[in-house]
Amino acid sequence: MQTNKPSDISNFYVAGINYKKTDAATRGMFSISSEHYEGILQAAAEQGVASMFILSTCNRTEIYGMADNAGQLISLLCSRAQGDAATFRQTAYVKNGRDAVEHLFSVGAGLDSQLLGDYEIVGQLKQAVKFSKERGGINCFMERLVNAALQSSKEIRTNTALSGGTVSVSFAAVQYIKEHVINYEHCNIVLVGTGKIGRNTCKNLVDYLGTRNITLINRSEDKAIQLAKELGLNHAPMDELSQQIYDADIVLVASSADEPAILRSHLENAGDKLIIDLSVPNNVEATARELENVTLVNVDELSKMKDATLKKREAEIPMAMNIIAKHQEQFMEWCRMRRNAPVLNAIKGTLKKIADIHNSELNNPQTRCPYIAAEQRIQQVINGIAGRMQSQDRPGCYYLQAINEFIGPHR
Repeated sequence: MQTNKPSDISNFYVAGINYKKTDAATRGMFSISSEHYEGILQAAAEQGVASMFILSTCNRTEIYGMADNAGQLISLLCSRAQGDAATFRQTAYVKNGRDAVEHLFSVGAGLDSQLLGDYEIVGQLKQAVKFSKERGGINCFMERLVNAALQSSKEIRTNTALSGGTVSVSFAAVQYIKEHVINYEHCNIVLVGTGKIGRNTCKNLVDYLGTRNITLINRSEDKAIQLAKELGLNHAPMDELSQQIYDADIVLVASSADEPAILRSHLENAGDKLIIDLSVPNNVEATARELENVTLVNVDELSKMKDATLKKREAEIPMAMNIIAKHQEQFMEWCRMRRNAPVLNAIKGTLKKIADIHNSELNNPQTRCPYIAAEQRIQQVINGIAGRMQSQDRPGCYYLQAINEFIGPHR
């Protein structure tokens, strides 16, 4: 993605929807797959959007980018989504400049997650940025910003208990089973989808339910086979999905298909079932909820579960906010220095010209290497000017001041 558009914090926007104002069905309309993402990046390059990435999870879809306005980003996102821009704007939030930076830091820390402190968002953020970077969609500004947010998140995880305990959507599914299913140890469990969320869910099932009566199914069968071998579980090909669902007591769905993988027809006259849909968009046909033999739970319902762990995490918010403020200010200082760089370079060029003009004055018998002495003096002046620019938070025009500082002591 090549563009000549300047990358300044004033051009940085985020537009998104999340769990706070939209349900899973609406979020599913704007869920972005890898194929969608690829097409959006190509369109962004054609439209001159300097840098962007998309964070699409079960709780949110957000587009971050350097653009003329947020409308550019919204149009790009919705050009490949099932939902349209008008629907998106009804519940979307738009942030610009420092507000957008603050939002990214908050998201990366897990403060904006549906389950407070959910650390899975960090891996999702890294993957989203990596996907864009590999296709030329991340510039210097964006990379520096994301790295700052990730460093802040790492310090929060290391020095606070914001992500302490075991609370995530995948773990909430296990908690639900333990609280609502009698003799769950003896139930037949089918897990559809063995991507990142599926793997985490699978490991939680094994660790916290104490069962290996689990069958894994995935569109790419090799992934299911590998995970089953790793954990000592069963696996089945996708063409056996209908039979496996019929035989199951509990079905967990963590696939990422655009259309439902589990249909109402799979569940009719198939006995009592607990179906837990961890996918966004939902991968269980909505009308399945109407069946008397089916209990269907989705990610929004799971995320309402509260426990003592979450209460402890809430107490860590002030400390996390202090860490974010520190890292955010460091990033803002970098932005200010970067903004001042053209002025500093121009001043440095002017001082070098003055050094050449006044070479006879600078080249006194006590100076064996006048060029080095002049270079050192110039750098001293530039460092001082840069410090004042930073502390006063304004570029200004410091030419005269710099010239006086440079030549004054030598006259």
